[in-house]
Amino acid sequence: MKRLKYIIAIVMILGMTQANAKIKLPALFSDDMMLQQQSNAPIWGWADKNDKLTITTSWDSKKYEVKANNEGKWNLNVKTPAAGGPFTIEVKQANETIVIKNVLIGEVWLCSGQSNMEMPLSGFQGQPVKNGNEVIVRSTNANIRLITVPRATVIETKDDFEGKWEMASPKSTSNFSATAWYFGSLLQEVLNVPVGLIHVSYGGSSMEAWMNQEMLQDFTSAKIPTTKEDIAKDPNRVPTTLFNGMLSPIIGYGIKGCIWYQGESNYERASEYSALMQKMVSSWRGLWKQGDFPFYYAQIAPFNYAQFHPKDNLEKYNSAYLREAQLKASTRIPNSGIAVLMDIGEENSIHPTDKEKGGNRLAFQALAKTYGIEGFEYDSPVFKGMEVDGSSVTVSFDNVSNGITAYDKEVTGFELAGADKVFYPAKAVVRRKSVVLTSDKVAKPVAVRYLFKDFAKAELFSGGGLPVSSFRTDEW
Repeated sequence: MKRLKYIIAIVMILGMTQANAKIKLPALFSDDMMLQQQSNAPIWGWADKNDKLTITTSWDSKKYEVKANNEGKWNLNVKTPAAGGPFTIEVKQANETIVIKNVLIGEVWLCSGQSNMEMPLSGFQGQPVKNGNEVIVRSTNANIRLITVPRATVIETKDDFEGKWEMASPKSTSNFSATAWYFGSLLQEVLNVPVGLIHVSYGGSSMEAWMNQEMLQDFTSAKIPTTKEDIAKDPNRVPTTLFNGMLSPIIGYGIKGCIWYQGESNYERASEYSALMQKMVSSWRGLWKQGDFPFYYAQIAPFNYAQFHPKDNLEKYNSAYLREAQLKASTRIPNSGIAVLMDIGEENSIHPTDKEKGGNRLAFQALAKTYGIEGFEYDSPVFKGMEVDGSSVTVSFDNVSNGITAYDKEVTGFELAGADKVFYPAKAVVRRKSVVLTSDKVAKPVAVRYLFKDFAKAELFSGGGLPVSSFRTDEW
């Protein structure tokens, strides 16, 4: 009887302690978390208003004092060392202490976009990821930490989400972004430091959904929702909804940079995409207050988008225009880079099964441009110029230190046009760093197009195997 009373008393005490708990930490600050190395990493949470808290970091035994504001919110920055761990972070208030355990210090990357970023290693229903199962089985790695923000579409900004950091293992990686996994695992292997990946994506989402009202004020086509009824249909394509529900809770968390895979839901509005992207990136950087952090993104792969418009297949629906807009953005956004995916597209699947190429090519960008590793190719060849000599045109490229190749296959994807603006297939002769084009139907060429179609297969590559993007020299 005494033992029973003792147990009841303990339970009551624990219940009272829980009920009186004042400290609340966001999902981002959980066991197994990752902080950006050699930075002033932000940490925040909630307590009773005006409460005083002490935060102690085990890597240097430093104590930080902070006071919650009138809304109970507190935040501070802690100085992090070079990569390492595991460590602990203790958050203490007068009558309560929370200890965050198994904390690593390393490289933290934000991974965002729509379905091709969201697609997990285990694949979607009936849509597998190439070699996904084998990768999952081998994915255990205590130096890779993962966290996913769940889908949420709302008209008011959220400050937290349901989730937690996890160590990489088959259980955690199977439902984690395949593109982000390939990116992060290659970084971890090459840099030999812990890597943390924050996954924030939603299939079918438009770029405008990842922007707030202020970012969209110059884009008159963006209609800002004010009621739940405004987002009842296709909420992931309504401006501001994903910014509010998914991005807002993580803004300010210390990151090294961001990777992005989106554009499929904007293909019908390609003319605005480059400007939208520039505004989104500059605005995100402003909100994070970390300067122009690296922003690397995947160009959408070719796909037969015409099947979505069987009755009104307008020229503007050609997804080559969206790929062109993404290519232009790479020259206009500082500290950015593009991973060209012309070789993985599938005519009847908008979700290419080969996620390794995309993830790896995004990692190539980061390894070369952010971490300064040399000796490998990371940028696809891009159109440099054209020289007309009678009826022939010589097209030259940048980023061809080791030349270009068609792997001994015939190149049929070029077209030439004269002053009449009518394009005809061109015969192509591939040289070491250029292509010579002719067409018996174009006596005086003035414009060139390469694979400027909705769906096409890559034909030209750099010596390192990176495909040339579709492009055009005209603006017709």
